[in-house]
Formats: sequence, structure tokens, C-alpha cells
Amino acid sequence: MVTVRFFAMLKGLAKAEVKEYEVGEPITVGELKDMIKKDFPALAGLIDSRSLLVSVNQEFANRTTPVKDGDEVGFLPPFSGG
Repeated sequence: MVTVRFFAMLKGLAKAEVKEYEVGEPITVGELKDMIKKDFPALAGLIDSRSLLVSVNQEFANRTTPVKDGDEVGFLPPFSGG
């Protein structure tokens, strides 16, 4: 099971803070993003944004980062302020 956590405005758009995905074999962050876009159409425009930060097990990740059973993936919109 891969646990996906949505933060800030993404949580509001998804109407969920957490979603779990059953993965048999390791997948990439890009493949996970495709699954999320299908499940949460309201996030489709943002999920591929270059300013969106993605973490796997609290470490920054990119589209090719592997995701496996037991991992936690976070999606964080850009932050602003000072």
C-alpha cells in the first residue's frame, strides 16, 4: 500500500487528505500521478505543474523516482510568503 498525502490547497481540491493505492510492483512517481489524475480530476491541471513539490518518504522526488509498497508520497503546492 502506498499512502499519498495532499497538503494545503491540494487537500481542498481533492476533498481528501490521504488516499491509499495498492501497488503490486514498484511504480514511478509519474505513474502514480497518472493514477491520481484519474481519481481526482480536480487535481489534473496541478498535478503535473513544475512548481508542485513531490516527496517520497519525506525526501524530494521527481517523475522517475520509484515508489513501492509501504512508501508515503506527499504532494505539496508551491509555498509563498516570507
